[in-house]
Amino acid sequence: MPNAGFPVSFLFTAMDDTPPFEIDRKDVIDGLGKGLRVIEAFDDDHVRMTASEMGVRAGITRTAARRYLLSLVHFGFMATDGKYFWLTPRVLRLGQSYLNASRLPRLVQPFIQRVSMQCGETVNVSVLDGHEVIYVARSNSPRLVSIGHHVGARAPAHVVTPGTAMLSTWSDEALKAWAAVHEFSSYTGQTVTDPQRFLENCRTARALGYWITERQLDMNLVGIAVPLLNRKGECKAAMSCTVQAVTHTTEDLAVRLLPLLREAALGLAPLI
Repeated sequence: MPNAGFPVSFLFTAMDDTPPFEIDRKDVIDGLGKGLRVIEAFDDDHVRMTASEMGVRAGITRTAARRYLLSLVHFGFMATDGKYFWLTPRVLRLGQSYLNASRLPRLVQPFIQRVSMQCGETVNVSVLDGHEVIYVARSNSPRLVSIGHHVGARAPAHVVTPGTAMLSTWSDEALKAWAAVHEFSSYTGQTVTDPQRFLENCRTARALGYWITERQLDMNLVGIAVPLLNRKGECKAAMSCTVQAVTHTTEDLAVRLLPLLREAALGLAPLI
C-alpha cells in the first residue's frame, strides 16, 4: 500500500501549507484510518474484491474488512452483489473536496494557462503524496490533442519529472529515508530503478533548479519540471510539461520551456 512506513507529518510536509502538527495518539480514531485504507485498496488490478481479499490488501481480518465494506455500502461509497464489493462514483467527492477547498489549484491556474499559450503545450502542477505524485491542476493546451496528466492522476514519484524536482528540495537525510522504503518499479527499459542513482539525480536537480526526464514512464514521452517554492524557499508543488520524445530533445526543453516555467514559478513564489 502507498505511504506505508511514514508518519503522516512526514508525508505531507512538502504539500501542505502548515508545518507538521504532532497529534496525540489518544486523539486518533484507528477505525477511520482503516476505513480509508479499505477505500485506497482498490486500483486497476483490484476493481472488485471479496471481504477476504480486502482483508489481505488492507492488512486487517476478514471479519473487520467485511464490516468496513458493508458500512461503506451503507453510506453509498461502495456497492455489492453479496460477495464482491466495488467503489461507487460517490468516492470522487473525497478528492473533489480537496480541489474545491485548496488554494493551490486556483492560484496556479492562470499561470499555467499563460505558459501553455506561450509554448503551445499542456502544463501541469502536481504535489507529492508520500511515494506518489498527484496532479492537481492542468492547463488547456491550444493543441487539438494534448499530452499531460489529468487532474487527479497519480504516478510513482521516481518515474515522473515532478517527483525528482520536488524531492530535490529535500535534505539528503530525508531523501535517503524516502528512498529506503520506496518501491523502484520499472516501467520502461530506461526507468531508473537503482535507489543510489535516483538520489544522485535528485542532487543534480537540486543544483540545477529543474529536472528533465526521458522515457521513464513511457518510451514516447519526455518531461521537464521546476519546483514551486514559496518566499521561504519551501517546496509546495512542481510545475511541469510533458511532450513527445520524437519531436522534442532535452536541449529543446531546456531552451524553449525552462525559461517559461521558471518565470511562472517566480511569479507564484509570493502567493503560495
